[in-house]
Amino acid sequence: MQRRSFLQSAAVLSAAGLLAAKAWADTPERLDKLGIQLFSLPKLLEKDFQAAVQLLARIGYKEAELYGPYPFSTDNAKGHWNAVTPSLGFSGSGYFGLTPQQLKAAFNENGISIPSAHTDLDTLRTQMGKLAEAGNLLGFTYVVLPAIPESERKTLDDYKRLADDFNKIGSEAKKLGLKFAYHNHGYGLQEVNGQIPLRIILDNTDASLVFLEMDLYWTTAAGADPVKYLDSYPNRYHLMHVKDMKERVRFSGDGGDSKQWIELFPYMTTAGNGVLDLKTIIATAQQRGVKHFFVEQDMVADPDVSLKKSFDYLKSL
Repeated sequence: MQRRSFLQSAAVLSAAGLLAAKAWADTPERLDKLGIQLFSLPKLLEKDFQAAVQLLARIGYKEAELYGPYPFSTDNAKGHWNAVTPSLGFSGSGYFGLTPQQLKAAFNENGISIPSAHTDLDTLRTQMGKLAEAGNLLGFTYVVLPAIPESERKTLDDYKRLADDFNKIGSEAKKLGLKFAYHNHGYGLQEVNGQIPLRIILDNTDASLVFLEMDLYWTTAAGADPVKYLDSYPNRYHLMHVKDMKERVRFSGDGGDSKQWIELFPYMTTAGNGVLDLKTIIATAQQRGVKHFFVEQDMVADPDVSLKKSFDYLKSL
């Protein structure tokens, strides 16, 4: 009887140990290297780059994600930016008027690394070598497409062609030591003729070549569930844009143009100050393979206040 009691007790302790181990494994880690997408404060970066980087460092940000265009970006990409930036109030220079060496030094001095850079489809198709040179200098591994040009996403067949194109871009990136990722906007997340365009991309691209950057705000504004996508495609989403929503709002259409995006800018708010369940989303993201979390609040009016509030909330999770 003593032996039987011992074995029963041992079994109970063993089961308890396994449950404790599982609970420990399922507990998300703290966001120890929280990042910032620089489109959150483009005007301040252009006005006084050093002061802006020092501000980010004081808040505690450890990573930064660049946005283009860059000196090596295609003329088409530069032309697009030149057409829209006058209304935005800044020039759109990816290096903010500095040399890449100066930009790298400023971030290094403030303890901020650069794991990711946004660029455009033309540059991804034709200038991967230049992107690799910049990555080697600045330290980034991920080259991210922030948006698909409207002319290339009109039909489901367009999305099938894009999937093939993304595989080629991803293969070329991998050869040069880079990783290609696509950042979703609102379009492509609503059903078209019985299919979800984004899922066409996810289901028809090589999981070792094409990764995703989830934008929580645009995903939600399109009526999609971030957690369901993370669960359905584990280890495909490597990066995430974290922003919150004052109240649940949807695009006026399919989320396919800048007018619809700008309409929803007023509903953006600091992380933890809105309706999104960021605690659950981020915990799921960590378990499903997201490696980099970037706060993004597009062109926020008071970056010193708002970006600190988001940082403090996310660090408290």
